[in-house]
Amino acid sequence: MNPSAQGWIDKFFSEQKPLQLPVVPYIDAFYKKTRETGFIYGHIVAFDTVTPITIKGWTSEEISKTALLNTLYGLYAIVTHESNPKEFVIKTVAFYNEMHREGFSLLKKILPDNSPAIVLEKIIDEQVQTNQNIISKNFSHIVTNALLFMDVLAFYQYLQKGTIPNNYLKKLEETIVSIVTLSLNTKENKSKYDDLLIRLFEASIRYTKFSKVNVQNLENLGLDYFESALEKNYLIDLAGMTLWSDQVMQKQEASFLYQLAETMQVSKAFVSESIATTNTFITHYKKEIPFFNYSNPVKHFYDQMTQTVVLLINRNKTRLLKELSQNGELMILLAHSTKRNLEEKEKKKIKKQLLEICKTIPSLTIFLLPGGTLLLPILIKFIPQLLPTAFNENLDTE
Repeated sequence: MNPSAQGWIDKFFSEQKPLQLPVVPYIDAFYKKTRETGFIYGHIVAFDTVTPITIKGWTSEEISKTALLNTLYGLYAIVTHESNPKEFVIKTVAFYNEMHREGFSLLKKILPDNSPAIVLEKIIDEQVQTNQNIISKNFSHIVTNALLFMDVLAFYQYLQKGTIPNNYLKKLEETIVSIVTLSLNTKENKSKYDDLLIRLFEASIRYTKFSKVNVQNLENLGLDYFESALEKNYLIDLAGMTLWSDQVMQKQEASFLYQLAETMQVSKAFVSESIATTNTFITHYKKEIPFFNYSNPVKHFYDQMTQTVVLLINRNKTRLLKELSQNGELMILLAHSTKRNLEEKEKKKIKKQLLEICKTIPSLTIFLLPGGTLLLPILIKFIPQLLPTAFNENLDTE
């Protein structure tokens, strides 16, 4: 089976055969088996399948696509007590159609005579791409892949209720970023790069747009909205993984996880298990997870992406300066940004006008893709260095 070749879903089911029900009798057991594969952590090391699948030589995207398909199928079998692959594929395509009911450009490009399996292949391929072209794969795949479990949670809602609750994905994303933020705020040794980690999560979201998280405590999160064990367990594990980012779990950090569990009415036993399981998994696979191979992975990401942006600026220096010179207001604002803190309205104006310029320069369209705005501050920081010296001197005399 080659997850990058058309027809891989049919091939997957021909090799695996329909599941023999009952598969896993309880949702909790399903979740723990899924966690054992690494899917929850964003680093998949195996698949929970009847027939073993060898992933040697596969890309992270191919592994993620197969894991997403298999996890959705396992959940489908548990909830519906059905295991027919064709019915599962049709149901899953309908689910994704509803998930993107406000407009999914990919679905409009799919030919009407394509089989449901081919349609699902294209949808899954779109789902696992997220921001891989923007953020270094060596850093972000553990963040973006971990968020793929959101699809599983939404699918659970769909199978149970026949629809995805209104604003469910928006609420779930906002809660995830809020919990990540609150988790990092509990750390004893805070770093200026913690904020960047939060923005990496924000850059990985797909169903809503928001700039800053203003939640100050767990009580204001409205966690009673989430009723299933799948949701609650996932939120706790994600918070634990975030706290593990510096490879140390302090007492007050563990206390935050227990408080989070108490707020959601989850047993202390699960939290203890979550901490132990996360520690065991990451410790065992640490050498395989680039995210944890640096003393400060977020700083590494920032340094790496700064080099990438500077390279893009230098390669497109002439074209960029030409476009900038035609926008006097933008040049003045950029020059001012080197001498004072800009007002919020000025920052928004710079962002909007720079994105317009990026549209005209093919190499800079990277900033227009999902997550690209995360790199804009780096771009803004280095552009003033390209401005003519005489321009900056004239600004000083104003």
